[in-house]
Amino acid sequence: MKQNYNQNAVLTDADVRLATETLERYRAGKSRLDSRISEETVWWRSRHGGGAPAGSTKHGVKPVSAWLFSSVCNKHADLCDAKPTCTVLPRDPDDEAEAALLSDILPVIAERCGFEATYDRNTWSKLKHGMAAYGVFWNPALQNGVGDVDITRVDVLNLFWEPDVESIQDSPNLFLVGLCDTETLLARYPHLKDRRAAMRDDGSLFTPDMGGSYLYGNEGMGDKTAVVDWYYKRVNPSGRTVLHYAKFTGDILLYASENDPAYTERGWYDHGMYPVVVDVLYPDEGCATGYGLIAVGRNPQGYIDELDGHILEYANAASRVRYWAKRSLGVNEKEFLDPDRRIIEVEGDIDEEKLRQITLSPMDGMLGDVRRMKIDELKETTGNRDVSQGSTSGGVTAAQAIEALQEAGNKGSRDMTAGSYRAYTEIMRQVIELLRQFYDGVRCFRVTGKDGGSRYVRYSNIGLQDKTTGVGGDGDTLYRHPTFDVAVRAERDNPLDRAGRNELLLELYRAGIFDPTNREAALGALAGMEFEGVEELRAYLGREAVWNPSGGAKEDTYP
Repeated sequence: MKQNYNQNAVLTDADVRLATETLERYRAGKSRLDSRISEETVWWRSRHGGGAPAGSTKHGVKPVSAWLFSSVCNKHADLCDAKPTCTVLPRDPDDEAEAALLSDILPVIAERCGFEATYDRNTWSKLKHGMAAYGVFWNPALQNGVGDVDITRVDVLNLFWEPDVESIQDSPNLFLVGLCDTETLLARYPHLKDRRAAMRDDGSLFTPDMGGSYLYGNEGMGDKTAVVDWYYKRVNPSGRTVLHYAKFTGDILLYASENDPAYTERGWYDHGMYPVVVDVLYPDEGCATGYGLIAVGRNPQGYIDELDGHILEYANAASRVRYWAKRSLGVNEKEFLDPDRRIIEVEGDIDEEKLRQITLSPMDGMLGDVRRMKIDELKETTGNRDVSQGSTSGGVTAAQAIEALQEAGNKGSRDMTAGSYRAYTEIMRQVIELLRQFYDGVRCFRVTGKDGGSRYVRYSNIGLQDKTTGVGGDGDTLYRHPTFDVAVRAERDNPLDRAGRNELLLELYRAGIFDPTNREAALGALAGMEFEGVEELRAYLGREAVWNPSGGAKEDTYP
């Protein structure tokens, strides 16, 4: 990236001022979402962040139960059990070798980026607030300055797009705001030193509350400056829509791809998409956002805690023995209330007319019934039924019956996982396009196979470049653009799935499907089956075993 300020630029500080106005409009349109996420975060932290929640009583704090917390944790575990990885499929038979290489290296690139930790953290955000965002960037500083793909977590609070679009890719502009140390910023962009007049009295170049201060305020930020990454789409002279990128702070332009001869016509990224992918839990109609489990279960959770408070208040009153006493009782109150006193002196006779214990009526069972109903409601609305956590009722004890109930109860989790897989598919498509654009040199990857062994793969983007397919009728050379599909699957299976597949193979073995005399029938049966590993099983059964009479060794021939 160039850092020199171009005085004869296509994009100028005047355009930055217009972009700032657009950013403020986007921010106003997104204010309701930001407020909801901030409120949900404060509510979640006040309950589970270690601080005492509001509503303290004389005998303790307001009861806080963790039914909603359990729902979020359970769904998070389901999504992490099905953490995605992918296989790349070619659309043209000539690209099969390239697809196999991409299938090998994409998981390695994701591992280098720390995608597992990013996915884990974004899953919490998706479940709690209904959406999470991934950034898919080319980072020239990675790999000792060679550059590489960087998949990062993007804070939704610092992301701004056109209101009322159902996909951020439909927005004319996309803004990503972040905080940067002012001195570091001045050192990176030397032309700012000559423009310190634009700086504020406190030394910052821009309003710092646009850089993620929604939850924490401005305390402790120090000398920070908000820097805006601005992505926008323009039509180049050839009529193609391209993606451009600019960085600015306040009214000062730091960099613009339109001003860079290397990117003026081609755009910042050749794929022309915003490098941000949003993963939504429960979509909200007519916009690119959604809502999560806190929005769904916050009210039932509040009612459960309120009922818990009433029950505990009654239990506290019932466990504290109290008495009605006449003023002329003639009993030393201090001695009476001391449980260690063996003898209590009194004046006159003591009977129930003078001293009588206060008794409470038994608590109505309806209160407990209503509480259980609210708990069941919360479990149902958040999809956290007992069977999904391994608990059963109604006398169900058979393993297959429990497995069937769990499978039926996990429909909601599978739906959530499908949404994450769609986002992952988009991430990997952008990664492939970044490889196509930037992987000019040969890179080396260590690939781990299914057997646990590793091998080394060398890769460059030569196989991703356009291929010559012939000459058209007008004499122009025809090209083919290698295109691929991304098939997503779970990287790790849970123990129940593995046990189920093992049991299936044992059943197939007992049924004689591995008997060589049943080869044709076995292949016919497998043709109608779908389970992981079925292709390897078909290939295994498709081989015809032949014995070598001389050495007794077994070799494989293929029909």
